[in-house]
Amino acid sequence: MTVRAILKYPDPGLSKPCEPVALFDAELAVLAGDLLDTMRAASGVGITAAHVGVFTRLVVLELPKQDGPRFYVNPQILALSAETMRHIEGSVSMPGATDEVERPRKIRFRYQDIKGAFHEEDAEGFHAICIQHEIDQLDGIFWLKRLSRLKRDRLLRRWDKGK
Repeated sequence: MTVRAILKYPDPGLSKPCEPVALFDAELAVLAGDLLDTMRAASGVGITAAHVGVFTRLVVLELPKQDGPRFYVNPQILALSAETMRHIEGSVSMPGATDEVERPRKIRFRYQDIKGAFHEEDAEGFHAICIQHEIDQLDGIFWLKRLSRLKRDRLLRRWDKGK
């Protein structure tokens, strides 16, 4: 597989909504493998096709407590819990920049696998946070938009100084 170039913040592609996957073919499988290699090279736990400039609804996650990588095609959230949690988030498109984001603690979501079969799952804690974060990216919502204006401005000043 191939490690692809990652779009860096503030690339306008990071605000572009992604199109649903319609073809579950060898090209999709290659993209999924490339995303996994790219995510690992960037020391991330999640990545979307949008992070590499391919605006299609594909997410790869590799979380510590899961058995290997997971591939989510056309994911959508079906239900969110009222209970929330705070967690430190960041992005492979903005290495080193992190801040605390509050999101629902539990979700129910639907997705397709690489072959096109439909699945529904419940996720909670870190897994739920990651799914929400990556679906936001597929919708063109970069994680910074989940911060208050004050926190976002402060983080961007630090980011600009560090570049």
